[in-house]
Amino acid sequence: MTSRMFATALLFCASFGAAPAMACGPDTDCTIGDRFYRIAMPDGADAAQPVGAIVFAHGYRGTARGTMRNMNLRRMVSDMGLALIAVKSAGPDWNIPGVPSNVDSTGTEEMAYFDAVIADATDRFAIDPDRIMMSGFSAGGMVTWELACHRPDLFAGFAPVAGTFWQGPPETCETPASVVHIHGTQDSTVPLAGRRIAQTKQGDVMQVLDMYQSHGAFAPQSTANAGDLSCARQSNPQGDILEFCTFEGGHSFRRSFLSYAWDRMVAAGQV
Repeated sequence: MTSRMFATALLFCASFGAAPAMACGPDTDCTIGDRFYRIAMPDGADAAQPVGAIVFAHGYRGTARGTMRNMNLRRMVSDMGLALIAVKSAGPDWNIPGVPSNVDSTGTEEMAYFDAVIADATDRFAIDPDRIMMSGFSAGGMVTWELACHRPDLFAGFAPVAGTFWQGPPETCETPASVVHIHGTQDSTVPLAGRRIAQTKQGDVMQVLDMYQSHGAFAPQSTANAGDLSCARQSNPQGDILEFCTFEGGHSFRRSFLSYAWDRMVAAGQV
């Protein structure tokens, strides 16, 4: 974690009156200021041996509790030897630029929240800060893209599922990172081409990928099939990967998406 991220995390906690660290886990909130997250460490975890982790952001009106109630997901992540960190938006949706509930949002509060989550989780638990992947579904995929753009060094890689930027890609992003984007070809909730909602619009996924390809100097490498995923794979001279995977289906999430993305990050030497 960079000094800027650590300072931001401290400011986040201080601004909301941070409480002393208390025991927390999959069924109990880990409080940071007036926000929280939940965490499930892998079975048999040894406090002397830090493990990697997957941070998962829920969709619209979702909860950290709901993520942790997905026992099949928890079991899979545990079997991978990883911690599962379930984050929670302050309201029903993630407060990011262009979101219908606050189109003028800068996303600053959410970026500070994720800074604080990573700082707190790596302090309380035996988690390797260099082996953390960020993922999320739908609205959670949207905040995942925001983090890939504005907090690329906070995570080892990003796996947005069925979510992208509101109102198209931003003009600039920070240092490129590794991204595996997964989307259903028949998604009508977050279509690949986007759609208008109230006074805003979901972004066009291909425009976002084109922007990120140019931003990170990614070049096409290969195509591959993994189960029912059809993936176009790219990489850049720094070893980052940009992968776009589609499946024949609608707005849906499967836990295998996370294991696939993690395996791709491992193969690329990111985690």
